[in-house]
Amino acid sequence: MPKKKASPKRRSGCPLNASVEILGDRWSLLIIRDMMLRGFRSYKEFLESYEGIATNILANRLRNLIGHGIITTERDPSDGRKLIYSLTAKGIDLAPVLTEMVLWAAGHEDTGNQALVRQIQKDKEQFLAVVRQRWAEQIQAADSDFPGKVRPSPDPRRVGPASP
Repeated sequence: MPKKKASPKRRSGCPLNASVEILGDRWSLLIIRDMMLRGFRSYKEFLESYEGIATNILANRLRNLIGHGIITTERDPSDGRKLIYSLTAKGIDLAPVLTEMVLWAAGHEDTGNQALVRQIQKDKEQFLAVVRQRWAEQIQAADSDFPGKVRPSPDPRRVGPASP
């Protein structure tokens, strides 16, 4: 089990409260969704997402997600002025949570993207394995661009039967 980061002052010691304080705003989960499901990795891609996040909010949420160790950045090798965002192992561990949230919303609300819902319902474990594999491959590809850089790899053992 990875060493836990010393937590900032929270309203309570409740684990759900910690999750809400980190991820409970309107945009953070959508940014993670775009990374996980759409492969977004640049600021420009996040800005073009159809929910229409403002630039100042996007910059703030990206900083928060970096600060909490959910995403990481590196310079774009083709343009050193730009950053490339990647999910960390901690961020990838949110895949089951987001998957369950998708299924919950699809079961209780009138939502779109029924193709995604059907894919998850058909074989949740396979869906999660594909998400994890995609990020493992992206991390390996990024590491080949930056030899000698060490990154934690996603832990495929973290996906359990009750996970989305």
